[in-house]
Amino acid sequence: MESVYIAGIVLAVVGALNWGLVGLFKFDLVAAVTGSKFGEVNALSRTVYILVLVAGVIAAASIPEIA
Repeated sequence: MESVYIAGIVLAVVGALNWGLVGLFKFDLVAAVTGSKFGEVNALSRTVYILVLVAGVIAAASIPEIA
């Protein structure tokens, strides 16, 4: 189960980097890696975006409760 959390954190970091690059430089890393243009979505980039979503949910759920 630890490997699932590690994969989730890695994907959440990829998502954060991607949005940072979009905000700073209008460069979509996922689109560049999956062969799309900025703002376009193909099947592979859609899969990456969905995995990043799942990773973010897993990362948020794994945050310890703040007392």
